[in-house]
Amino acid sequence: MQLSITNHQLYERWLTLLRRRNSGDLPPSPPKLPIVGNFFQLGPLLHRSLASLSAKYGPVVLLHLGSVPVIVVSSAELAEEVMKTQDCTFSDRPPSSIASRLIYGSRDVAFASYGPYWRKMRKICVLRLLSIKRVQEFRSVREEEVALLLSNIRQRLSNSPVNLSEMLVNLTNDIICRVAMGRRYSSDEMKSCKTLQEAMALLGTLAVKDFIPWLGWMDELSGLNGRVRRTFGEFDSFLNRVLDDHIRCAKGDGGINGDQEQVDFVDILLALKEKDEFGIDFTLERESIKAIIWDMFAGATDTSSSTLKWAMANLIRNKPLMRKVQEEVRQVVGSNTKIKEEDIERMVHLKAVINETLRLYPPVPLLLRQSRQDSMLHGYHIPVGTRFFINAWSIARDPKYWEKPNDFKPERFLNNCVDFKGQDFQYIPFGAGRRGCPGMSFGLIIVYYTLANLLHYFDWDIPEVNKEEVLDLSETSGITVHKKYDLVLTAKTYKP
Repeated sequence: MQLSITNHQLYERWLTLLRRRNSGDLPPSPPKLPIVGNFFQLGPLLHRSLASLSAKYGPVVLLHLGSVPVIVVSSAELAEEVMKTQDCTFSDRPPSSIASRLIYGSRDVAFASYGPYWRKMRKICVLRLLSIKRVQEFRSVREEEVALLLSNIRQRLSNSPVNLSEMLVNLTNDIICRVAMGRRYSSDEMKSCKTLQEAMALLGTLAVKDFIPWLGWMDELSGLNGRVRRTFGEFDSFLNRVLDDHIRCAKGDGGINGDQEQVDFVDILLALKEKDEFGIDFTLERESIKAIIWDMFAGATDTSSSTLKWAMANLIRNKPLMRKVQEEVRQVVGSNTKIKEEDIERMVHLKAVINETLRLYPPVPLLLRQSRQDSMLHGYHIPVGTRFFINAWSIARDPKYWEKPNDFKPERFLNNCVDFKGQDFQYIPFGAGRRGCPGMSFGLIIVYYTLANLLHYFDWDIPEVNKEEVLDLSETSGITVHKKYDLVLTAKTYKP
């Protein structure tokens, strides 16, 4: 009911603005239908649909999604205005009934509303979980899991092609399990891979309830609500088992994590819950701990595996480029028996490949914001509570900044000072400002180290039986955009 009232009040503010001001005070808007507004102009790949609308109506477009006005931003200049110049004004997160039901009332960092709670939760993540020191502490975990990936590939060389997509998802999932929860979990103990993929697909879905509240019953009829309940139940059950086991272990009651040598994220969060280091007005509740762990899975497992898959998919399409990167990696490693993370700094072509992958396939193509107060943007009046879709995917393909923007050309980054840290707004794969991704360093080292190992130890090819699917760069819908078809490849051990 509260959501309905909020949407109605916001819509009334926009109607009042329309009556009071001439059309020049509002962003351009495509024609809309009664009740549904501009929904009929959106396809399953939302970032592409919004890019098409922006190409026709300009870099700032007003859409009416049901009763909710949404501003689409598709230029670097306006993205900078939203995420830097007026970052505080536009730092809220749009409400999402799906996120609220999946992530414990949006008690995480990614979807929580801007305010004291969000600031303290982000502080915990940045200072306690994702600091440079903490990333370095888990180096052995990354090395061991990547070594296991390489071993699994070698075992299958003589049998059949390997499904690299599945292996990369399992790799990132196992790394996060060990970092966040202290150990790897078997497929019988958790079904997090498929559950997480379903959750990320759901988070990229627009629920009718959020935009046309009185038609919210359609979410039940379509099966959306059932999918949300089932996905939440599976992941929540797993996280409860993890927390209970850590608590038993801490009490000396025989928890299965008793033999772990390294403190994991759950240990850190449970310790903070007891110490109450963030003031008497803030208590780290059990639901908040589960929400943070949820973010860790989504932010690292899904986005890292997606980036790795897109990088390999583009390299396998360009054999000369792949050979050039392989030569660089092998030259840097030399006669050493394994790759060190310090070696990555000297692999400039490898890093350029990842940079270009993040440009063409940002892990989260649409960055969501919401205004906290009445404001002005590009000469237009923006009422409080207005939602924003910042199309990072479209901005990174703007020919104003990128030559042949739709081509995969890693060399563009070899002599280019543009980076992804949130200061160059033509390239914002991790967002920017207050809502920028706090786990950027954590995820990137997984991607760099994994790709370097895959290219160093193996020569890759495409089996004829599924060549078309491997070469197809079609996308799936969801909050993270994945390659539609799996990377099923053949691998041969490299022999110098």
